Amino acid sequence: VQLQASGGGLVQPGGSLRLSCAASGSIFSINVMGWYRQTPGKQRGLVASITYGGRTNYADSVKGRFTISRGNAKNTVYLQMNSLIPEDTAVYYCNTNLRLYSSVRYEDYWGQGTEVTVSS
Repeated sequence: VQLQASGGGLVQPGGSLRLSCAASGSIFSINVMGWYRQTPGKQRGLVASITYGGRTNYADSVKGRFTISRGNAKNTVYLQMNSLIPEDTAVYYCNTNLRLYSSVRYEDYWGQGTEVTVSS
C-alpha cells in the first residue's frame, strides 16, 4: 500500500491550503481515511477523519476551519484548510485503515508527512 500525500507549503495567517492523499495498492476495502499532525516534542494527533460512509470527525481546534472530504474513487482524501493560524504549523500525515485482498484484517497505514507552515 502506498499513501501519496501532497499540498503542504508556506502560507500566511488567514490563508488556505488543500492537502491531498491517495491510497494505492491491492486494496479490498477502506474503513476510514484521515489526517494527523505532529510538531516537535509532541505526539501525533488527529486533525480530521472520514469513514467510508462519510461520517466525519474533527479535532476541536480545527472545527469550522478545516473540511475533510473524499474523492469519487473513495481512495483519495482531501483536507481543505481555511483561516490558517500559526498554531496549525506542523507536519501533516495521511492515515488510512484498510484491508488488502491478501489479508483478512483491517490495518493502519501512514503516508509520508507533508509540512505546513503558517507564518507571516
